[in-house]
Amino acid sequence: MHLYKTAEGPLLIDEGKACLVRQPWDALINRAGLHLYLKEISKSAQAVSAEQAQQLTAHAVAPIGTQEVWAAGVTYLRSRDARMEESKESGAADVYQKVYEASRPELFFKALPTRVVGPGQPVLIRSDSGWNVPEPELTLFINAEGDIQAYTVGNDMSSRSIEGENPLYLPQAKMYEGSCALGPCLYIPAKPVPAETEIAISIIRNRQEVFGGTIRLNRMKRSFTELAGWLYKACRFPQGSFLMTGTGIVPPNDFTLQKNDEVVISIDEIGTLSNGVDII
Repeated sequence: MHLYKTAEGPLLIDEGKACLVRQPWDALINRAGLHLYLKEISKSAQAVSAEQAQQLTAHAVAPIGTQEVWAAGVTYLRSRDARMEESKESGAADVYQKVYEASRPELFFKALPTRVVGPGQPVLIRSDSGWNVPEPELTLFINAEGDIQAYTVGNDMSSRSIEGENPLYLPQAKMYEGSCALGPCLYIPAKPVPAETEIAISIIRNRQEVFGGTIRLNRMKRSFTELAGWLYKACRFPQGSFLMTGTGIVPPNDFTLQKNDEVVISIDEIGTLSNGVDII
């Protein structure tokens, strides 16, 4: 089932049927046993027509309320290699090899809700960075109890020139206005998403694809429950949290995003997140 955050309230679409759930977003998604709860309340919720559902989903916003967004780094081998390449001149390449092999994952704060953009809104690249890329990532919604309840598509924008200059600059490379996109909805399955799930990205410039790639979740080094466990080891999230799980698709070193590019990220069963690119 898919839950959209719309102007009319949470819109639930399950097996082709759509209904509005008249509850506050944060309280709803943070409920224990969310899938079973939504199955039950959908029986009495206000049904909407297919046409109305289409209109509402077309204008859905990022599926986030007051939650923080965190991110995991170097969870794929390709990500490790890319970080080592960009950090050669700073002498910090070994840092990424060590964290890839370590028992403790790299976790970092990514964004407050006010810095998150949704479908159709522009993601931003920094004017003081000459090498900028999107990072397509499956993103977890984890409730206050630490249980993975839902999934969404995430774009963890990254200023590679800034992080490559010095790994201590990671906050500036990762945490700025419009650096995080989520959407188009929360996918709430009865069981965890399968390891064969595919993530795909396409970057469009002047109506032509200038970069594309795919990867499956089974290429990840760490499990979702492992990442969630580390995040909740010493942090409390009363309304739950979002955790971006890392990327395994990295454009070549001679590629950088430009203003007016379009980034299109799709994940099996969840949907597609599209964002234009602007400069801050």
